[in-house]
Amino acid sequence: MLSLLLVVLGAAGALVLVRGVSAWWWCVAGPLLALTVLGCWDLGQRRHSVLRNHPLLGHLHFLLEALRPRLQRYFTERDDDGRPFDRQVRALVYERAEGVETEGPFGTGRDVYADGHEFLEPSMRPVEVPDEPPVVRVGGPDCTQPYDMALLNVSALSFGALSSNAIMALNRGAALGRFAHDTGEGGLSDHHLRGGGDLVWEIGTGYFGCRTSAGDFEAREFADKAALPEVKCVSLKLSQGAEPGTGGVLPGAKVSAEIARARDVPEGETVVSPPAHRVFSTPRELVLFIARMRRLAGGKPTGFKLCVGSRRQFLAVCKAMLAEGVTPDFIVVDGSEGGTGAAPPEFAGTFGAPLTEGLITVHNALVGTGLRDRVRIGASGRVATGSDIVKRLLQGADYTNAARAMMLALGCVQAQRCHTNACPVGVATQDPRRVRALDVADKSERVRRYQRATVLSASRIMAAMGARDPGDLTPHRLLRRVGPTALRSYAELHEWLAPGVLLAGPPSSWAADWAAADPDSF
Repeated sequence: MLSLLLVVLGAAGALVLVRGVSAWWWCVAGPLLALTVLGCWDLGQRRHSVLRNHPLLGHLHFLLEALRPRLQRYFTERDDDGRPFDRQVRALVYERAEGVETEGPFGTGRDVYADGHEFLEPSMRPVEVPDEPPVVRVGGPDCTQPYDMALLNVSALSFGALSSNAIMALNRGAALGRFAHDTGEGGLSDHHLRGGGDLVWEIGTGYFGCRTSAGDFEAREFADKAALPEVKCVSLKLSQGAEPGTGGVLPGAKVSAEIARARDVPEGETVVSPPAHRVFSTPRELVLFIARMRRLAGGKPTGFKLCVGSRRQFLAVCKAMLAEGVTPDFIVVDGSEGGTGAAPPEFAGTFGAPLTEGLITVHNALVGTGLRDRVRIGASGRVATGSDIVKRLLQGADYTNAARAMMLALGCVQAQRCHTNACPVGVATQDPRRVRALDVADKSERVRRYQRATVLSASRIMAAMGARDPGDLTPHRLLRRVGPTALRSYAELHEWLAPGVLLAGPPSSWAADWAAADPDSF
């Protein structure tokens, strides 16, 4: 009734004012007439019930819904409850990117007695922090061009999902800081090559950058691009944490000339990435294709990325490795908490194993089959701080990758508008007006400073734990509160297999999956 009364009063007021002699009354009559027209439209339209029942006032509902995320982010969000990265973590990334000291006063605000709280075990005899952070040699027995991987690298970020300036800033930052930059599955673009950074060229189900006109893998083009000196490793993407098991569609309107050139697709035409690869259909074929990729890449480190689902399926891949005598040089485990530019809501966070479980599964499977010393494991999924790195190393990783934290270092404000092409800071958009706001020279320095400070933090934590090398870290050094008076280490919370135990006689908890694993069938 109040809304209807406003419409009636608006109409009456407008009529009265129009009859006035002064032209200045139109300054008031004009808006009142506009409100009257809007109120009448609200009453007549059939799409929104709230507007039919509450003309004019109903628009406040939509306005407040649009403002709610911004009001929450800036006014009501506490330091430790934001998602996916809370305010404390975002502030830490920003400060490190800006080169600001990150000491904090007055102690932690975390509830260290809450169930689920995790902490690392310090040593009574810490060691000195090394002058240079450790690196990880990636390259198994079949690799002829091994690569020294940093403890923290840029995770998969495609050109198309990110802007040209964002890609160039990340790559230039990687070159300045001597760490690796994963291209994402969107192809090897000119922007990836201009900064001089070390690249991990990722190939997905669309084979972008090395595909035939029919969408199949094109070996000669792959070999030519893999031979570029900037490409240090090649990676086959099986799935990603935010949306495992799905393909993707890039609307034709977004396929610009640059994106078409990078992906080997026609400009202006819709591009579909299928959910599964065409080049293999069994674990054995997957392993043999990895070997083929390594040969085509001239012996450079070759691996694959996945979000872990079925343990039986991964054991089938391990059996195929044993049968063929072929192993990847690295495996990147992506957790279900990982990020993406756009994913079906039902997939993000509810499909696939979180990073902790996925990482421990892959580590155990390789250890249990006697293959762990041949394969390096990377971990990606909400890695942002030095303690995140150390925790993942304790859980079985050799190195880590970060995507969203690197975006924060570029200036991302976690507006979560990546899928709208309206990123307010020019990171996840193809809008030229927005892209120009991102200065490549300045942002590349921010990326370098953030990565260096975070790896230095991880080195300090390891030194405080008495570890001279990441290999000295063991699961019993990470503890978790499981009750008001109960603590358990990760050595107790999870099962850890002995080397070769699956071959000698699997424990009962693994026996069924090991028996069912078939190298010739997923």
